Amino acid sequence: MTQIDQAKGVREGEELDAAAVDRFMKQAIPDLAGEPTIRQYPGGASNLTYQVDYGGRSFVLRRPPFGKIAKSAHDMLREARVMQALKPVYPYVPDIIAVCDDHDVLGCDFYVMERLKGIILRQDFPEGFDLSEQDTRKLCLSVIDKLVDLHRVDAKAAGLDSLGKGAGYVQRQIGGWSDRFRKSRTEDVGDFETVMTWLNDKMPEDVAQVVIHNDYRFDNVVLNPDNPFEVIGVLDWEMATIGDPLMDLGNSLAYWIQADDEGPFQMLRRQPTHRPGMLTRNEVVAYYMEKSGFRVDNFDFYEIYGLFRLAVIIQQIYYRFYHGQTKDTRFAAFGHAANYLEQRCLKLIEASTL
Repeated sequence: MTQIDQAKGVREGEELDAAAVDRFMKQAIPDLAGEPTIRQYPGGASNLTYQVDYGGRSFVLRRPPFGKIAKSAHDMLREARVMQALKPVYPYVPDIIAVCDDHDVLGCDFYVMERLKGIILRQDFPEGFDLSEQDTRKLCLSVIDKLVDLHRVDAKAAGLDSLGKGAGYVQRQIGGWSDRFRKSRTEDVGDFETVMTWLNDKMPEDVAQVVIHNDYRFDNVVLNPDNPFEVIGVLDWEMATIGDPLMDLGNSLAYWIQADDEGPFQMLRRQPTHRPGMLTRNEVVAYYMEKSGFRVDNFDFYEIYGLFRLAVIIQQIYYRFYHGQTKDTRFAAFGHAANYLEQRCLKLIEASTL
């Protein structure tokens, strides 16, 4: 029996005030009794996610990282609003239980949601999760299908059409991520100027305007422990917006490291896309286009954009470590990762026929 995903010990420096959490929880859910047990989920390098247990009842609390953060980043209240609006039309969103904008409680905005008890696939399959090559492929297709389903959501009917800024999404992303990179660059990381120029020169028009997740990966998907081919939840809606679906797919493929990729890329792998039976990136693109109806003759722009965006996210985190704003040693090698991603982008640009 594969273990249901569980939180672990709280990382040093990321402890919550248990008494404050308890007061808030009991005000939001009056029938709670006893004292809370608070643990932390190990994944993620951005927002912090905790499991709060009262006996047999489990909840999940999401808050921004500690330390200095960008003004527009880690907007917990927006994330909760998006989830509440999406839930009726995309049932894989967890229920929001309570939202807190009173900084006297934990010093930040946060929200509490239901805990979905299931399997989350992180870097490797968990112990006891033994799938044949054929079943691994079936699982892989099921996870891609949920991204297609999201891109089919009627944003207007869900009341989410105001979430985006309208046409010009691709242009805003290239400009925005380029600006964020330049502001977070450290002297030990390459300048990405060739990559940013290429992306700016090759920008296509938006393919469509749909609800996009912007961080759709295996470790943000919850599987039914009794039927791992069934997705019961999609997590981490912080960056969800209205935008171009192929940009969303490009973001996902930046994490899609397959079995035949070179060693340095393998070191960045954080989901089991290397397993026999998993689709290759090219197969993912072909399957997605067949199922979604969105078409493009050449996917190079979206693949390179996804890698560049991932490099910026990594660099923004590394900037905080480099300047001593966080002591989390997990981030010490992020500068090397950003440098590798620049080289990968440059190789793809050189080989591209765009």
